[in-house]
This record gives sequence, C-alpha cells and structure tokens, in this order.
Amino acid sequence: MNDYIQAWQCIGCGRIEAPQPCIGVCKDRKVFMVGKDEHEHALAANTALQAQLERAHAMLLRFGQAEPKPGQWESSWHALQAQVREALATLADPGGWKP
Repeated sequence: MNDYIQAWQCIGCGRIEAPQPCIGVCKDRKVFMVGKDEHEHALAANTALQAQLERAHAMLLRFGQAEPKPGQWESSWHALQAQVREALATLADPGGWKP
C-alpha cells in the first residue's frame, strides 16, 4: 500500500492535522503514524529481506535434492558444507542493503 495522506505537522508540538469532510458521525481515536521517509525505508528493508530469503530458499532447495553417488559421501559432505556456508553468507548479507 503506497497511498499517502497529506497532513500538516506542527514543528513545535508535533500535532498532526489532516482536514477531511465530516459527515457528522466522527469520533476521535488515538492513532500511531510514521513519516513517509520512515515508511519508505521500511518498505525498502522489506524488499531487500524478501530478495535475501528468496536467494537463500533457492540455495536450500538444492540440499533436499542432493543425493551422493556411491563411494562419494565424503566429497559430497564437503560440497554440502561449502554450500551451507554460502547460504549462511547470503542470509548474513541482505544484498548490500544497510539499515
């Protein structure tokens, strides 16, 4: 959802005002809001994390499909360890995104 409501914020007390037409049944309630910059930052973080998880998921799928050839257990084990290290590195680095 990228619909934004334009509002006015007091630079002194922080009061938010966004005039809307009232139909006579309004009741005030407390709401929590974030600024547009913070919201876009959170969206960018979410997008980066989704991409990171998709890369890790693709790597992890290989483990479920791997089947060592007869007599190749040790080399298969070492290859699996290398791929696990690669998947862990992918999870540790969300594609260069920094909070």
